[in-house]
Amino acid sequence: MSLFSIIYYLVSLVIYILAIPYLLYKTKNKKYKEAIPAKFFLRNNKPFEKSSIWFHVCSMGEAKAIKPLVEELDETNISVITNTGFEEASSLTSNVRYLPFEIFLPFWIRKQKALVVMEAELWYFLFLFAKRKGAKTYLINARISDKSYNSYKKFSFFYKRVFANIDKIFAQTEIDKQRLLELGAKDVKVIGNIKLAQLPKVTRNFEKPNDTLITAGSTHEKEEELILNSYDRKYGKLVIVPRHPERFEKVAKLIEEYSKKNSLTFHRFSQKEDFTSDIILVDKLGELNNIYAISDIVILGGAFANVGGHNPVEPAYFGCKLISGKRIFNQKSLFECVKNYKLIEDNELKEALENAQDLEKSSLVQEGDIQPIIKELHGIW
Repeated sequence: MSLFSIIYYLVSLVIYILAIPYLLYKTKNKKYKEAIPAKFFLRNNKPFEKSSIWFHVCSMGEAKAIKPLVEELDETNISVITNTGFEEASSLTSNVRYLPFEIFLPFWIRKQKALVVMEAELWYFLFLFAKRKGAKTYLINARISDKSYNSYKKFSFFYKRVFANIDKIFAQTEIDKQRLLELGAKDVKVIGNIKLAQLPKVTRNFEKPNDTLITAGSTHEKEEELILNSYDRKYGKLVIVPRHPERFEKVAKLIEEYSKKNSLTFHRFSQKEDFTSDIILVDKLGELNNIYAISDIVILGGAFANVGGHNPVEPAYFGCKLISGKRIFNQKSLFECVKNYKLIEDNELKEALENAQDLEKSSLVQEGDIQPIIKELHGIW
């Protein structure tokens, strides 16, 4: 190893040793009981057995984004950082690992056909040793935000060494390309944001009612109650689409009670597929995007409950005014793809609906094309 690599390893080792008491403490938390032992103590975390295309992503959003790439290949390996990333990656392949801490990578990494890393996972030893052991190395969906650009420049001496071991980069924008080149990157191609490579599709065309249509999409426990308590008929018709079908009956009773109390009409979509009532419960699967396509306002569920939010790209694609809670921790990367949305506290929902006329319609910042990546990987495979 070079002098820089030796120093980097020793510094990482000291940090690791100092962090051991904290890591052991955190393993008591149910949330980290598998991830921390796997990443920092290699528990149940053997190297990949087969040489293949190795994808590395951070969390759930990145794992979802690589799905169309994984589906193009016969066999893949995926490493992740977070628990939610692991769960999502496990739906794509059985070959999933938590990425070990850097001090383990020189010994843990085996020969792979290629290493494909999403966005900002710029681990020095990850690229160095994957390349040394024969892999072609790629960084995809690369971006450097305005906020982080100065930080990257301050540590340019480090990033130049990281980029020296990356064979090709697929960037989101021309601005990202220029910034990457300034930091020492080579062979950078702009293809847009690959998280937007698969856009929503309408499978059925519904007639839009002659009224404002408010759709509460992918709602969870207690969110329907919050929405109903914030709703007034003068805002428009309300469509509620629970996330989980096993909750349809419970939500139906809740809406029925509310409707009777407030002298509103209500029907279930499974019984009548139109939007003639004041409140409609969509108790059928596969209709959400079709309803977004005729909606004016979307209250996106999963972020008032502590679920982590849901996909904002879908309502944004159809130009809906978009309102959601602030607990979007599983969807932050997708919200970055959306322009014009409002994140609020639970007690602010009524006010947001009252002033919905002041909201701008949401839209997508850009689109993306995965074909250049697929072509590159097929060339290796």
